[in-house]
Amino acid sequence: MDVDVAVIGAGQAGLSGAYFLRRAGLRPEEDFVVLDHSPGPGGAWQFRWPTLTYGRAHGVHSLPGMALEGADPDRPSAEVVAEYFDRYERTFDLRVHRPVDVSAVHEGPRGRLIVESGAGSWAARALINATGTWDRPFVPRYPGQETFRGRQLHTAGYRGREEFAGKHVVVVGGGTSAVQLLMELHEPGGAAATTWVTRRPPVYRGGPFGQEQGRAAVALVEERVRRGLPPQSVVSVTGLPMTEAMERARERGVLERLPMFERITQDGVSWADGRHVSADAILWATGFRAALDHLAPLRLRGPGGGIRLQGLTQVAADPRVRLIGYGPSASTIGANRAGRSAVREIRAYLRGLDRAPGGVPEPEPAAAAC
Repeated sequence: MDVDVAVIGAGQAGLSGAYFLRRAGLRPEEDFVVLDHSPGPGGAWQFRWPTLTYGRAHGVHSLPGMALEGADPDRPSAEVVAEYFDRYERTFDLRVHRPVDVSAVHEGPRGRLIVESGAGSWAARALINATGTWDRPFVPRYPGQETFRGRQLHTAGYRGREEFAGKHVVVVGGGTSAVQLLMELHEPGGAAATTWVTRRPPVYRGGPFGQEQGRAAVALVEERVRRGLPPQSVVSVTGLPMTEAMERARERGVLERLPMFERITQDGVSWADGRHVSADAILWATGFRAALDHLAPLRLRGPGGGIRLQGLTQVAADPRVRLIGYGPSASTIGANRAGRSAVREIRAYLRGLDRAPGGVPEPEPAAAAC
C-alpha cells in the first residue's frame, strides 16, 4: 500500500506525530498509516509494574490537543495511561494498526521506503520512527554473572514488591526507576533489605525545573546526537528530582549508595576492597537502548554508534526519516514538540518532491569554489 507517511510506534511520540499529521489535513489509511507492535493502546506505559500508581509515576504528560485530567492517583499508571491513549486514538480517529511488528525498513522503487511486517508492507515517501526503548532493556555484563544462584531481572520484568518479601535485593542503577523501586521495596510487603549500587554518586536536583533548565538539558543531548553519538540518559543531564518521598527515604537510610561492585558471585556481589554483600536477587535498573534494529538496512548509524540528527528530528543521512522519542525528544514533553516539528518538516519535504520533475528533488547546488 502506498502512503505519504508511515508512523512506526503509537506511544507518546507516535501519537503526537499522528495527531499533527491529522491536523495538517492528511487522512489516516489514505495519506498516512500508524503501526504499533503492542497488543493495545498505552505505549510502554501499559507494561509498567502494577504497583506504580499514577500518583507516583514520573513524567506522565498530556498528549497534544487533549488533556489528561481527573485521573485517580491511586490507580495503576498502566491502566490510566492505556485508557487515555485509547480515548485519544478514538477521538482523533488515528486508526492505529496493531499488533504489527515491523521487521525492516529498506529502499524501494521511486525513492520510497518499504516498511515490512508480518501484517503486510507499506511504501512510504517519508517515515516517522517512534519506537522508543522499552523493547531493548540494557543489562551490563560483569564477571561471574552467570554463576549467580539467585534471581536477576531488569526493571522491564519487575511486577511488584510482594515477590521479594523477606529477601535481600541489590538494586543497580542511578536513575528515577531505581529510586522508585528502592522506596517501594521498603514498603510493607516488600524486601527485607536492599543495597543500592551505582557507577557514579547520584546528583539530586532541588527546586523548580523551569523552561531555562529544560532548554539547557535538551541542548546537551542535542549536541551528542548532532555528533552522531548515542544519546545520554535524561537523569545524567538533569539529575534526580528531589521529592518529599525521596527526602524521607534518605532520612531512613533507604537511599544510601555504594559504588559499583567488581564481580558477581554465586550468592551476591563483591568489591575489589574485599567487601561482599549477600543477595537473593539483583534488580537491574540500568535503562534501555533505542529500539532501531528495523532501520538497519538504511545504514543510518554513524561511526560514533548513534544516528546523527539535523535539527530536532531529521536524520542527517536521510531526509525521508524523522526520529521522535530519540535524543532531545526522548521525554513526553519533548515528544509533543518533536511531533509538531517533524510533521512541519515532512510537509515541506513532500511539497518539494511534488514540485520536482518525476518526484525527485533537485540536488543542492554545490558551494562556489574559493
